[in-house]
Amino acid sequence: NSSSVKEFILLGLSENQGVQKIYFAVFLLFYTLTVAGNLLIVLTVTSSRHLNSPMYFFLCHLSLVDICYSSVTAPKMISGLLVGNNTISFVGCVGQLFGLHFFGCTEIFILTAMAYDRYAAICRPLRYPALVSRRLCGRLVGGSWLGGFLHSSLQTLPTALLPFCGPNKVGHYFCDVRPLLRLACGDTRAAGLAAVANSGLISLSCFLILVASYAVILVSLRGRTSAGWHKALSTCGSHVAVVILFFGPCTFVYIRPSGDPAEDRSVAVFYTLVTPMLNPLIYTLRNREVKGAMRKLCRR
Repeated sequence: NSSSVKEFILLGLSENQGVQKIYFAVFLLFYTLTVAGNLLIVLTVTSSRHLNSPMYFFLCHLSLVDICYSSVTAPKMISGLLVGNNTISFVGCVGQLFGLHFFGCTEIFILTAMAYDRYAAICRPLRYPALVSRRLCGRLVGGSWLGGFLHSSLQTLPTALLPFCGPNKVGHYFCDVRPLLRLACGDTRAAGLAAVANSGLISLSCFLILVASYAVILVSLRGRTSAGWHKALSTCGSHVAVVILFFGPCTFVYIRPSGDPAEDRSVAVFYTLVTPMLNPLIYTLRNREVKGAMRKLCRR
């Protein structure tokens, strides 16, 4: 790498020390709840004999991804707020960029696979066991992890190979493509367009697939009883909530060619910290089976 910059300084969310103390307390709480809540879901699903349907298999992987995803950015930011040291090595920065896109993209693909599962369960109930077999679930999750890895490699390599000769202040609380491109010395237009095309197109196209799948589900519910409507919507409600919370901010940040750094930072808090924390709450509060299995686990 022709870079002469050996470390970066993350500017974080605020320069004000009083505000930083508030952020430290809030984000430490968020991160603790994220790890505890998602870990509880992973343990509940893996230890319960009753939660063996494809929906819970996907939910278990989603929770695992959420723990990893928020762990890429939150610990570094929280420790920076506590000790006031916001430097990150060049290698650490590239690693953070890779992890962020790897787990973020894997989450997008798993949410899309979950939409297919919901579609098959509601629109094709009689053929559901054949349509969503164990083997297919394994392939969908494996494909999600592989897709995340490929996407992340395509995002990270071009950025890491750019020359950085100073300044080294990253206008964000983690290393992402756009803030780093602003610091590169060379011509970054091609890398910038590739980044927008890659991240923006993945989040937008998966979002459109999800919207289409829910449109099909709603159309198929015409003529069903109110009990049928209620059952279908209750199984989809939690998934729709997670999709909106995750895809809304994500698409907003990555689809625009050049965004306002302050806006990007505040929106990023949503998809890196808030949504991974809310996922376990959304899925357990609306699900009697998971709540029952959690009670059994806690009693044990």
